[in-house]
This record gives sequence, C-alpha cells and structure tokens, in this order.
Amino acid sequence: MDRIVNTSMSEKESVSFDEFLVLISQHYTQDEISKIIRAYHLADQLHAGAFRQSGEPYIVHPISVSYILAELVGADCDTICAGLLHDTIEDTEITKEEIEAMFGHDVACLVDGVTRISKLNFSSKTEERMANTRKILISMATDIRIILIKLADRLHNMRTLQYKTLEKQRENSCETMEVYAPIAYMLGVYRIKNELEDLSFYYLESEVYQMLCEKMEKIKENSESCIEEMLDKIDCILNDHGVSSEVKVRMKNIYGIYHRLVQSRKELGSGRSFLTLDKELDQKLLKIHDLLSFKIMVDEVDECYLLLRPIHQAYKPFHGRMKDYIASPKTNMYQSLHTTVFGPSNRLVQMQIRTFQMDQVASFGLATYWNIHQGNAREKMQEEFKKRCPFYQSLLEIDREFVDNYDFVNHVKNELLSEMIYVYASTGEIIGLPKGSTAIDFAYQMGKELGNTMVSAVVNDQMVPVNYVLQKKDRVQIVTDPYANGPKLEWLNQAKTTHAKQMIKQFLPK
Repeated sequence: MDRIVNTSMSEKESVSFDEFLVLISQHYTQDEISKIIRAYHLADQLHAGAFRQSGEPYIVHPISVSYILAELVGADCDTICAGLLHDTIEDTEITKEEIEAMFGHDVACLVDGVTRISKLNFSSKTEERMANTRKILISMATDIRIILIKLADRLHNMRTLQYKTLEKQRENSCETMEVYAPIAYMLGVYRIKNELEDLSFYYLESEVYQMLCEKMEKIKENSESCIEEMLDKIDCILNDHGVSSEVKVRMKNIYGIYHRLVQSRKELGSGRSFLTLDKELDQKLLKIHDLLSFKIMVDEVDECYLLLRPIHQAYKPFHGRMKDYIASPKTNMYQSLHTTVFGPSNRLVQMQIRTFQMDQVASFGLATYWNIHQGNAREKMQEEFKKRCPFYQSLLEIDREFVDNYDFVNHVKNELLSEMIYVYASTGEIIGLPKGSTAIDFAYQMGKELGNTMVSAVVNDQMVPVNYVLQKKDRVQIVTDPYANGPKLEWLNQAKTTHAKQMIKQFLPK
C-alpha cells in the first residue's frame, strides 16, 4: 500500500516547452505528438515578439495552459492543440478558417470558442466582460472542452496574478470566485477548483489567508503522530481483509477552511473580523470534521462497504456524519463513502472510501472520460453533462429568458453558480437547488406535471405551504391534486429558479 500525504497544491508559475514535451511524450501517440508540436511552432511564430507582464515571452502562457490540460485533466490531442493556439485568433492576424485548414474543424472551433469578443463596439468594459462571460458559459452546451480550456487558462493567469495591478488582482479574483471556481466544482474538477479558490482568496483576503496558512502548518506538524498511528492501523485492516489499496492523506484547502468557519458563524459578511480576533480559533479549526481526511482507494465497490465495518470497529464513528455518495452520487458525479470518526486523542478525522476510478472522478470530474472512453470521450462527456447536470438545462432556459448580457450573467451567478442546497426526494434521490429555493422550485425540478398540480408539500414529515423555503438535507414530498387549478400568479415571485418561473408562465393565461 502506498502512503501519500497530499496537502494543498503548490504548482510553479510556468513551464518550458522542453518540460511540456517530456509530459506529452508519455501520454500521446507519435502522430498526436507531431500535431501538438506543429501547433506549438505556429503559436510560437504568431506570438513572436510579444511578452507577458512578468517579462516572459508570451508563448510561455499557452505552453503552461496546455501543460495543465495534459497533466491535470488528460485532455485529448485536439484540446491540447487548442490550448497552445487559444489566444491566436484574439491576439494575432490568423483566422479560424486558417486554423481549420491546418489542424481540422475541432481545433478551430475550440480556439474560436475560447476567443474573447473584442471587435464589437461595447459601451463599457463591463459590457464587454459580460458578453464574453456569456459566450464562455453558453459554449458548455455545445462542447464542454471549451470551458476546460478556459479553466486551465484562468488557472495559469491566477498563478501569475502577482504581475498585475492591485485593481486587476481583485477584479480577476472576484470573477474567479464567482464564476470559474463554481464551474470547476459543477464539472467535478476539484483539483482546479481548490487551487482557484485558494489563489483568489489570497488576493482578496491576504491577511486572513496568511493567518490560516500559519495555523494549518502548526496543525500539520502536530498531526504527524496521529497520521502515522492511523496509517499503521488502516494498514492492518487492509492487510487483514486482503484488499489491494492506496491511501492518501489530505488537509482541507485554505478557502474551504475559511468558508466552513464562516458558515458555522452564519455571518458570511463578517468573516475577516471575527477570524482575526477569535482567541479560540485553534480549537474551532480542530472541530472541523473534515479538516484531516484519509482517502482509501480500492478496486471494487463491494470492498468500500466491506471496509466500513472494521474502520468503525477501530474508530468510533461520529453520529450523523456518515454519507453514502456511492449509492447517491452528487450531481457533479462525485462518489465516495464518507464517515467521520474519533481518532487518537478524540481527534475528528474523516474517512473517504472509494474505488480508484471514483478517485479519478473526484479529482477531475467529467475530464476523467478522456481516460475512460478514449476516442469517443468528447461525445460521452457531452452526453453525461446533459444527463446528469441540472445546470445544463437551466443554463439554456436562462439564455432564452434574458437578452441582456448583464441580466443573463447575474442570473447564472445567483441561480446556478451560487451556494447550493441538496434535499432528498421521497424516492431518496438527491436534488440540488440554489439556496433560497422553495417547494415550488423543487416540484418543477421533479417534473412539469408535478408542479402544475401541487397544492402543498410535506417537508420532514410536516405539512408546509408551497412557498416554504427549503433547507439543506430536507426530505421533501409534493402533495398534488389532479383537479387543482394550477400554479397561481404569486408563484412567480415565490419561485427562485428560472425553470420554475418559465413553467408557471407557460401555464398561466397571457
């Protein structure tokens, strides 16, 4: 069994072409490598003489973006080529048609999809930014690879943000926190999500970030004996059951810790002041149930459940902290068994038990399909995105509803990229809804007919009105009447989601 202590990511800012070449030579065929090298030479030629604000030649940026795509998400050859060429249409004289002639239709469409709209007459920088954000968001409906390129682009830009002005640092960090980190979470690309959050948090709240980093370093030092003791015991459990496995030890990312502390206060706006003045912060950090996590990876699903009993025999479970995301996966495909236990000295420790494939999905989400499905990965990714992700249909509905780019982006932020709650249908299905959603939103999420015939709801065995605001972990059942007169006009103000409002408008007379 391998022991890997995995803390927060610490990647270098940029990579050279030689480093990139070493990486791709391990994962791509000779024909694919030749195509990627051709894309590099074209990008190098087109960006010749251009420099980044760091003083580096501009070509370092597309190389680094493509390195992230190859290393973190195992992207296909066309996506790697598009990563190398992603700024060429925007910043040079080459056209989409010329790229298509040299590299094919897919590469040209991917490059065009990432290209900013900058040649139109916008009245302000804000209007231009909103139009470009809309273009990127809508691109997910046609090719999910476009947003993955954009996430890699944003990640490298955030890694090199120190060369920007303070105003740009805050602007980019806010946008990253509001748009790109939530999209990474929605697609299940946790590796990118966590780093985007931490980098943004560093620039937005540097004092709190540094303070939490220092405290976490001390906690890591003080956790070494606990980790070693638990690793030895987990070793014995795995050996006794003859299970082939790998164990990783993870500390929660800095922004995740901050967010958990603020949530516990339920005062999101006062996070900075109460953290810097809190004399009991060290104790509160240790009470975060998933501050320290052991990820146990095995070959088969049955082995996940098999190991749960001996782990609970070795370490008493913390009541109410057992979650089965294998039977009920998250909407971003995440699967794992979670249980929080009392470790040495009653230290709270989370155990995550999953298969190796589940661990790949947990780190890279939809991008894992490049490894699983190889040649037809793109089609499978798109199909899975449409089927599993409620974001997809809601995004198209918001696009149809709002012509103005500002209204569109704000509705996407508030409805799809803001904090979500997860509630349970009577069937046990987990339903994700934006925070503030009511029973009306739940009903229409479950089906148009259910919404149109609802008269009330039962939440946690209590009868509630249709405008009841749902809370996370609520158990919800809709009460219907086939002879009901349908949705009421006031429901338009009581529903939060665009989907529910559109269904109500379809039913009501004009």
